[in-house]
Amino acid sequence: MAKITMTVNGRQVSGTCDDRTLLVHFIRENLGLTGTHVGCDTTQCGACVVHMDGQSVKSCSILAAQAAGSAITTIEGLASNGELHPVQAAFKTYHGLQCGFCTPGMVMTAVDMIRRHGGNLDEATVRAELEGNICRCTGYHNIVQAILAAAAETGGARQAAE
Repeated sequence: MAKITMTVNGRQVSGTCDDRTLLVHFIRENLGLTGTHVGCDTTQCGACVVHMDGQSVKSCSILAAQAAGSAITTIEGLASNGELHPVQAAFKTYHGLQCGFCTPGMVMTAVDMIRRHGGNLDEATVRAELEGNICRCTGYHNIVQAILAAAAETGGARQAAE
C-alpha cells in the first residue's frame, strides 16, 4: 500500500491505496470526487482528463502514486465562489453537451487548450486538439463553438466562420 499526499482543487489531501491504483480511481473512490469519469481505462476517450501541475492529463493512465506531491484540478475545482468557469458557462450557453458523460473531460481539455494556445486558437486547432476526447452523442459542433466562445471571452481565440 502506498500513502500519498497531493493537492486536489486547492486542498491538501492524503490517502492510502494499492500501488497499482490509477489516479482516476483514487480521485473517485478515495476522495469522492465523481465528476472525473472512467470511460475506457485505455486513454482513448478523454472522460478522465484532469489537470496535473497545470497540464491536462488522462488520469486513467497515471498511477496515483505518480501524482504524489502534485497539484491536481478536477472538474469540481473549476468553479469559483459559485460562479461557473468561463468554459463551463460556454458549454451551458452553447449546449456543448447532451448526456454529459464526456463533458468533464471536454471542459478540462478545453481549459488547458485555451491556456496553451491563447490568441492562436481557431476551429481547426480546437478540432485537432479534441481528437483525444470522444463524445458519442454529438457531432462536436456545439462543443467547438463553446470552446471558441470561452476562448474569445477570456481573450484567447479568433472566432471561426459559421
